[in-house]
Amino acid sequence: KVHLTRFVSIRPQKRAEGGRVIVEVDDKVAKVRNIKVDSRLDSNWDSRERTVAFSFDYCYWSVDPEDPKYASQEMVFQDLGTSVLSGAFRGYNICLLAYGQTGSGKTYTMMGTPASIGLTPRICEGLFSRKDDYSDQMASCRVKVSFLEIYNERVRDLLKQSDRKKPYTLRVREHPETGPYVQGLTQHLVTDYKQVVKLLEDGIAKRITAATHIHNASSRSHAIFTIHYTQAILENNLPSEIASKINLVDLAGSERADPSYCKDRITEGANINKSLVTLGIVISTLAQNSQMFSSCQSINSLASEGESSHVESPPSGGSSGSRRPAYIPYRDSILTWLLKDSLGGNSKTIMIATISPASSSYNETMSTLRYAANAKNIINKPRVNEDANVKLIRELREEIDRLKNMLMSFELRNSSPSWSDDKDGNLTELVLQNEMKVCMIYLVLYLLLH
Repeated sequence: KVHLTRFVSIRPQKRAEGGRVIVEVDDKVAKVRNIKVDSRLDSNWDSRERTVAFSFDYCYWSVDPEDPKYASQEMVFQDLGTSVLSGAFRGYNICLLAYGQTGSGKTYTMMGTPASIGLTPRICEGLFSRKDDYSDQMASCRVKVSFLEIYNERVRDLLKQSDRKKPYTLRVREHPETGPYVQGLTQHLVTDYKQVVKLLEDGIAKRITAATHIHNASSRSHAIFTIHYTQAILENNLPSEIASKINLVDLAGSERADPSYCKDRITEGANINKSLVTLGIVISTLAQNSQMFSSCQSINSLASEGESSHVESPPSGGSSGSRRPAYIPYRDSILTWLLKDSLGGNSKTIMIATISPASSSYNETMSTLRYAANAKNIINKPRVNEDANVKLIRELREEIDRLKNMLMSFELRNSSPSWSDDKDGNLTELVLQNEMKVCMIYLVLYLLLH
């Protein structure tokens, strides 16, 4: 079980924003000056603090390139991108989630520009660098990618040629084992980094954007670029296959409703905010359930310690021991439904919170930081996605070795013939049963491959 990892990135202030810089970074702590207190003439009697601090796993200061603390795209990749690649190479599912207000730098962090490449292209480049290393080894890998956007709670394939006059939407389904998926979403097999870049550029060009008060080309949809990375290796003279899914998510920015916008734009903003609010509820509920689970474990451990020391434990008057986990509304939004595994499931998840340092964005900055701070209590349960047959063979072999060692130790002792004969017979039978199981699996694999 692992906690969700949280990063904060502060972008440069824009001319249109105005105001002063109210955010500063101290190692892994982001500090925001409370302008609601500073604006009072006599704030000595105000109980609220002048500075609000939030602690995260990493904080990046990208406001001034001349500043010694300035964090470049390369530095962000070395911390985030390398951990994504490391998890993918070991067979884990990974999710990288960028969240923040409109124009806070989410797309820049995830995609970048030709002069400053973002996380998504760098991660793809890292995958193919590893693929080149396989050329001299008894191993190979396969990379497939897909790219979708969620606009007005509808899913659209960004890598499929379609007629704009006849818009189409895809349906979300849920498999009992693999979880939610998009029916009919195209997956493209890629063999080198250039092909990935071409598909990325094609997909980005089809994303729906519009001008807002802060950004001239603000994303009006959530985008999920998924990489299916499969490795085939020879382990202990057995063919083994591990697969990982990397979700790189660029969320649309949260924003306030503006009466001056047209009806379509207000509808867009309402749907964006709806999905982000649902995401917030899911994160909050997951955090609440994780805290409740931890407290129940503490109560149970204290009770077991009391029983072992023969001390009568007091009866639990509260309902903490019998309280059920709260319902998690994944299906209230397409976004949270598709990210179900990434939030509390089989995935290692990283959240990047992007904020503006300007005082004019104070409310949005505080909301984003509280959002990310609340996610620290989420506990995911990632596991290696390996071939079930190979895993079973390995476990049976380990069991055979364990039983053989036990059999040898009984034969060496041989202190009680009648007793040891029965034990030896049972152990020998178990060893033979497991060896027969291994032989049967080998036979099934041979028939499937031939």
